[in-house]
Amino acid sequence: MGNWLSDKYAEGTPGHRFYAGCEVVDRIETIANDHAAALFGADHAYVQPHSGIDANLVGFWSILARRVELPRLDALRVTHVNDLTPAAWEDLRLELAGQRMIGMALDAGGHLTHGFRPNISGKLFEQRSYGVDPATGLLDYDQVRTLARQFRPLVIVAGYSAYPRNPNFRLLREIADEVDATLLVDMAHFAGLVAGKVLTGDLDPVPHAHIVTSTTHKSLRGPRGGMVLCTDEYAEFVDRGCPMVLGGPMPHVMAAKAVALAEARTPGFADYAQRIIDNADALAHGLIRRLVTGGTENHLVLMDVTTGFGLTGRQAESALLDAGVVTNRNSIPADPNGAWYTSGVRLGTPALTTLGLGTDEFDEVADVIAAALRATEPVTMNSKRSKARYTLPADVAAECRARCADLLSRFPLYPAIQP
Repeated sequence: MGNWLSDKYAEGTPGHRFYAGCEVVDRIETIANDHAAALFGADHAYVQPHSGIDANLVGFWSILARRVELPRLDALRVTHVNDLTPAAWEDLRLELAGQRMIGMALDAGGHLTHGFRPNISGKLFEQRSYGVDPATGLLDYDQVRTLARQFRPLVIVAGYSAYPRNPNFRLLREIADEVDATLLVDMAHFAGLVAGKVLTGDLDPVPHAHIVTSTTHKSLRGPRGGMVLCTDEYAEFVDRGCPMVLGGPMPHVMAAKAVALAEARTPGFADYAQRIIDNADALAHGLIRRLVTGGTENHLVLMDVTTGFGLTGRQAESALLDAGVVTNRNSIPADPNGAWYTSGVRLGTPALTTLGLGTDEFDEVADVIAAALRATEPVTMNSKRSKARYTLPADVAAECRARCADLLSRFPLYPAIQP
């Protein structure tokens, strides 16, 4: 990613740029697109998005362009929005802004960019959420179907950021087809598991979704950025991401994406993906009594620290940081502590798996986490238990940090250049 291409403007697509001198950029972007399409078995790939939200916005606007804008232009017998009269343009703008979407609830593991009000997606679409079964914590497909029939969305968004199970994308596509909705799957968090062929069949979104978006980092472990995969029917609309949503692409990042996607097509990447699952399972079993769903099927582990330790997610996150473990507080279904303090902590295994840790080491990580949280107590002030303040004995924190340091000393980040 550190190369001179960072200075090159290249708005447009390969062979159709708004700037001259883009021959090398064309080759790089084409290579990256080809790797992405081949890796995931997609009809078409678009690697220009700078982030996950950019990829989602390209996906959303591609749906609007094909499903709403194009029929209006055809009906008026024009080929471009610039050919519309001011009155016709205003009518189209209102129609574009009047569409509906359903997505996974935030506290069930969904993502802010799936139609929630603080995000631009929630300002663009009228949105409703589907959730999980309160008894099992698992995705409730009957609820999704009922909501889709009642609400009649243009877009059904699937995918998650904190759901430790694997959705059935075949069922979700059946629901989308029943209500004439477009299925968009955001696989940012589990793209590496799809690339490594750990998730196949009904668990692989690409054969079932009209559009699949992703980041290129996280479990795919490439550079920070995004990409869009789609069926042929959406290809020309996705390729309009610039200037529809995006500014100029970043050629140096697309080059890094090409390298990462090529690596993901090697046998070693499949081994890495399987070890992610194995390590997550080992970590989960080390914490099994405190998991929201009683286990994990992917790379994520979601701990209910309120039930397990009497802490908020914020307290647990801070205490674990004191103990040398960086985690992320996260909501759980029907979270009694809300989205800021939360009742959960989210853990993932790709980074430490890449470092070389195996199932035995992840069991030790689970023990460190449990030791730190067992010793953490909420602070009570004026007879009221704080949701933010806590105490963790210094000796316990020091012991946990020492155990973490010992673990990391066995798996140096760059062994080839370390003494």
